[in-house]
Amino acid sequence: MLKGLYVAYTGMVQEQKRMDNLANNLANADTTGFKKEGLTSQTFETVLVDKIKDDSVGHPFANRIGSANPGVKIGESYVDWSEGSFQVTDVPMDLAIGGKGFFTVEFTNKAGETSTFYTRDGNFQLTKDGYLITTDGDYVLGRGRGGATQRIKLDPLTEVKVDQEGYIYQDGKTVTQLALTDFEDYNYLEHYGENYYYPVDGAETIEAEGKIFQGYLETSNVSVVHEMVEMISVSRQYEANQKVIQTYDTSLGTATQLGRLQ
Repeated sequence: MLKGLYVAYTGMVQEQKRMDNLANNLANADTTGFKKEGLTSQTFETVLVDKIKDDSVGHPFANRIGSANPGVKIGESYVDWSEGSFQVTDVPMDLAIGGKGFFTVEFTNKAGETSTFYTRDGNFQLTKDGYLITTDGDYVLGRGRGGATQRIKLDPLTEVKVDQEGYIYQDGKTVTQLALTDFEDYNYLEHYGENYYYPVDGAETIEAEGKIFQGYLETSNVSVVHEMVEMISVSRQYEANQKVIQTYDTSLGTATQLGRLQ
């Protein structure tokens, strides 16, 4: 009888994690380039239940009394990589990627250590020294000689033009090219913060096929209406598991009272 309590409990835990995920998606509905995340569900493996120390058949043996399923659990998390819609800003340093690919960024952590991260957020700015940076202050990287990446430095007083191939022009001359990067399998990318991703062991880079659009920003691919509907569904399922636990609690209380009367 008590295994039903555990099944309902695991269901409540799973729905709580789904609610946390939906809340995070909604919180980033207005975050440029954000990709919503989802969770899969899977059942625990059904296990066989045996009697332990069964004197009726001897200690080396055990009578099988059935099977038990401990309920449901979170399977895997995943990212919806579908492209968000474009918002027109007409700001020269606002860039959007049409198609697959990521901007390459030199990320600096609190300890001052630098590493290469990737993002779809093209809401960039120029420092007073002319360096192209993200809203978090990290340097956007371009392609230097030999294909090596380097920080992009521009003249902040000169008009900037960016073509669809990522080449940046000032005074009609090519200054550099944005370092766009893509990956063979996005399952080897880990999410960091709101909009950054970094590769893990097994990640393989490929040439990015995406095109750059100047004066645009890619909005989040989160549908607020869809997430709200999912939240209602999760709430209902959470309440259903609560009622199961309450029913079991009432039944156990009744059984205890009957046992005392006898």
